[in-house]
Amino acid sequence: MLKLQSMKKILITGGAGFIGSCFVRQTLQKHPDYQVINLDALTYAGNLETLADIEQNPRYRFVQGDIGDKNLVDKLFAEGLDYVINFAAESHVDRSISGPEIFVRTNVLGTQNLLEAVRKYWLPSAAPASLAERKYLQVSTDEVYGSLGQDGYFTEETPLQPNSPYSASKAGADLLVRAYFHTFGLPLLTTRCSNNYGPCQFPEKLLPLMISQALANQPLPVYGDGRNVRDWLHVSDHCAALDLVLHQGTPGEVYNIGGHNEKENIYLVRLVLRELQKPETLIHFVQDRPGHDRRYAIDATKMSRCFGWQPRYTFEQGIQETIQWYIQNQSWVDSVKSGAYQKYSAKGKENYGKL
Repeated sequence: MLKLQSMKKILITGGAGFIGSCFVRQTLQKHPDYQVINLDALTYAGNLETLADIEQNPRYRFVQGDIGDKNLVDKLFAEGLDYVINFAAESHVDRSISGPEIFVRTNVLGTQNLLEAVRKYWLPSAAPASLAERKYLQVSTDEVYGSLGQDGYFTEETPLQPNSPYSASKAGADLLVRAYFHTFGLPLLTTRCSNNYGPCQFPEKLLPLMISQALANQPLPVYGDGRNVRDWLHVSDHCAALDLVLHQGTPGEVYNIGGHNEKENIYLVRLVLRELQKPETLIHFVQDRPGHDRRYAIDATKMSRCFGWQPRYTFEQGIQETIQWYIQNQSWVDSVKSGAYQKYSAKGKENYGKL
């Protein structure tokens, strides 16, 4: 193994979350010459139990902290980072409706704090290394584009028209990244993905919530008429695409990442019930949420053209594997729901002391 001093360093913010933890694992597997620093605040959606099997890896370090903490972020950048990928975000639309402030604080001001650190530590006047050897990737969402009609797709040129406090905060972060690239010439990139699914997703999201409720023979709450359309992407395919963009993407560019799997929510709910052999009488239609976008659909042609990327998972394969994972890992779901996983947060404080 290479000495740690000679390895490249990548900071993965939000690496204890659903997509971030998948990316942490893939990075350690794909890049044996990388040190991985996982910075996560361990909110309700962060779960170190998901990464328990790699916590002793000498190339991996977890640091508990907030991306809005200027002193902590400065300390990490001072170690000499080569790559930064920002997953850290408040991401649940319903929570953004009931409490928008934390979404602005984390998603907008937290991103701005990271960008200031990039400007301070990566500009040639402040560091000898070439900017060409460094990259910052902002992980965003297709929700910043707003709602589509029955036809058409989101492209990278689609105007931003967010309709919820969550998507507005992500759009604000995207625009900051754009501004810092054009104003300061920093090596910044942005990706916007469709709905992710797969193992280890917090059970407030649609698919794990439906699976969990169905297994417990509890009502499955479906907003409105259930005919809102989403494009579904397996988390492993998303992370593979992110790795390509981070290492091969052109600074200043935006890349859409989609699964080519448009499905109505009610179709997904009924599919879960069929797979689990549960009755459709468990479906319970509830009042639609405010500002509920009707349809999302990603045009990922640019990813294919620039990198030759295509999703590896078919929708049918991915959904079946995901449902089986939740069936076989009910103890994980129960611990997440109960908050028992927070016992792992002490490791973050311990590693923070090593900075």
